[in-house]
Amino acid sequence: MELLVDTPEGRRVGYAYTGGKPFDPGLPAIVFIHGALHDHSVWTLLARWFANHGHAVLALDLPAHGRSAGPALRSVEDLARWVLAALDAAAVAEAVLVGHSMGSLIALQAAAMAPARVKHLALLGTAVPMPVAPALLETARTAPLQAIDRVNVFSHSTFAAKPGNPGPGSWSHGGNRALMRRVQAASPEPNLFLVDFEVCNAYAGGLDAARKVRCPASLVLGARDQMAAPRQAAEVAAALNARVTTVQAGHSMMTEAPDAVLAALRGSLG
Repeated sequence: MELLVDTPEGRRVGYAYTGGKPFDPGLPAIVFIHGALHDHSVWTLLARWFANHGHAVLALDLPAHGRSAGPALRSVEDLARWVLAALDAAAVAEAVLVGHSMGSLIALQAAAMAPARVKHLALLGTAVPMPVAPALLETARTAPLQAIDRVNVFSHSTFAAKPGNPGPGSWSHGGNRALMRRVQAASPEPNLFLVDFEVCNAYAGGLDAARKVRCPASLVLGARDQMAAPRQAAEVAAALNARVTTVQAGHSMMTEAPDAVLAALRGSLG
């Protein structure tokens, strides 16, 4: 589904996957926001489940990611404004926001900016703040494909997660690596990997944002997450008075523990 998103810089084309169902703004809306160097496809299972169980689904491609036009936005605050503008473009008055990794920061900031528009806030694989190691930023700057490989290793806690994933012939490590390389190569930005990780590294307003959120909140954390260790979410969980669910996975929890992540979201949203 294409969205004509109005921003201070002008109207941009944004894209959202609707879970295989026509988008109906009259249904309860749920919006999925992906992480660094990902796109809407990381939400396929969750998007399809909610679209087939009474929700209007928008799994967004952020600017310069996937099918959404560039240029990339360079701060969590600007990305949060873009998400809220995407809701306007889809005629959505209020929604559940679900964000993973970088997307969790964007969802948090959007909920702080427009508390009356967010019914529930779900943060997956989050850390507040979310600093990036200087060595990784430098590798992202000088050798982004090498940095992608490094992040891919740290994002997975298992070689092959079963029984939910992979299916016959699939490989979670290889799939994520291929997705990140594809998003990097297709982006109008010369080095989207670096842009995304600098966005995460620079965001300092997470705890202040959490204090402005007025809706119920939940966190889903990976017990073996090396990119955003569960202890790094303790302060934001307390500030949000959030329900916290831990799943047996690393940072790539939607592929390593798909059923557990879906169950956690279903339980949080009632």
